[in-house]
Amino acid sequence: MSAPALKITNLNKTYATGTVALKDVSLEIPEGDFFALLGPNGAGKTTIIGITTGLVNKTGGTVEVFGHNIDKETELAKMQIGLVGQEVNFNPFEKTLNIVVNQAGYYGIPRSVAIPRAKKLLTDLGLGEKMDQNAMTLSGGMKRRLMIARALVNEPKFLILDEPTAGVDVELRRGMWEYLTGLSKSGLTILLTTHYLEEAEQLCKHVAIINKGEIVEQGPMEAVIAKHHLPAQAGDAEAVKEGYRGSRLEEVFLKLTSEK
Repeated sequence: MSAPALKITNLNKTYATGTVALKDVSLEIPEGDFFALLGPNGAGKTTIIGITTGLVNKTGGTVEVFGHNIDKETELAKMQIGLVGQEVNFNPFEKTLNIVVNQAGYYGIPRSVAIPRAKKLLTDLGLGEKMDQNAMTLSGGMKRRLMIARALVNEPKFLILDEPTAGVDVELRRGMWEYLTGLSKSGLTILLTTHYLEEAEQLCKHVAIINKGEIVEQGPMEAVIAKHHLPAQAGDAEAVKEGYRGSRLEEVFLKLTSEK
């Protein structure tokens, strides 16, 4: 049996200020899963991602990426991961193609391999005509897609998306999700954080909801919704038929994260 894409056990994080960001967090993401990590702002989602990717030091607990302990096999663990963070963090004066190719160089991928791979990724993500333009000329949605191309250039097995569609219009979001769903079906494991709960509900197989540094619920998406969702209201069936199902997860999310 293959190791899970991500296994977190009793993860804790307390900052120097005394702020407790994570309290004994445990979760497991199976290989090939499309997994949603949801929570209010400041709940601990980005801290979990930061620790997993080596950007934040943990206080206690263990994290394994495809069986590689992030403390003992740091580089092997990092090689499995592609990260699309919340902030746009590339050189705006650099050409779009060069941003992706240069990222490949950090992984030791020769330019003879990186250039055609980058061109294919950019084309698949709808940026084929923007390859020779400076990144500063791209729209907000295009910059997000450029970040996805950059994260995929080393062909990671595990893609982490931290609020990838913030500020992206509906049409671009839909195209982005169609592309990522295809990657998921081909075997790529994806971890998603988002405030667009209807997207998470329709895209993801499993979900974990975190609040104030603690996991308050996790499991298969439909099972979590069934456990906490209130009795069906008039119009629910019609809403599902029309393709919008966000209200169920939104209701569960608010129930689990609202102040008592």
